[in-house]
Amino acid sequence: MSRKAASLKSTAAAATKNKEDGKGGVVPRVTEADLLSKKPHISPEDVLKLDRATESYLCPLQANIYDIEFTRFKLRDLDSNQVLFEVSKPQSSPDDKSEKDDESRFVRYHFPIPFLDLKTLGATIEFTVGDREVKDFRMIERHFFRDKCLKSFDFNFGFCMPTSRNTCEHIYEMPVLLQSEKEELISHPYETKSDSFYFVNGKLVMHHRADYAYVSAND
Repeated sequence: MSRKAASLKSTAAAATKNKEDGKGGVVPRVTEADLLSKKPHISPEDVLKLDRATESYLCPLQANIYDIEFTRFKLRDLDSNQVLFEVSKPQSSPDDKSEKDDESRFVRYHFPIPFLDLKTLGATIEFTVGDREVKDFRMIERHFFRDKCLKSFDFNFGFCMPTSRNTCEHIYEMPVLLQSEKEELISHPYETKSDSFYFVNGKLVMHHRADYAYVSAND
């Protein structure tokens, strides 16, 4: 098992239709339909222009020609070291078709309301790679409430050797929310959503989606 220190670049984005490109110009926002009809390969720059979470997937399952497979996920609060969520992928049989449809790349999370007060999370991910080497493996993860981007994260896994098993921990600096914003997220379960886009050599090869509910201990 090789352990990679993933580099992290975190950016917050406003829910506007356009944004500055850093050079005095303006980068227009695009829609999900724009990207689906635009070209066969979607780039990191493309998904960063989206102004809301997607409703479908921007690439087919078959785009994962590198056989990248996530086998374990653990989420912990870095301040207390408390494990908040942990799951390992069960051993699948050759006849198991659950990984061959879109249900395999969607997750619905239920977190306790105090989750919204956490400041820093550590997400440990274990994944395997098939027979091809993976160059410039990168994930962009974007979190939205309705049409507002709460936070964008950009992680670079770098190079992964063929037939390797890799483990890394991503550090999430959580968005600072007003109390009124937290109440909105709590009052509207599953309207908080995220997209996780995975790229190899700048081309989208995997896309996972999730939505979230924040519930009281009695729910």
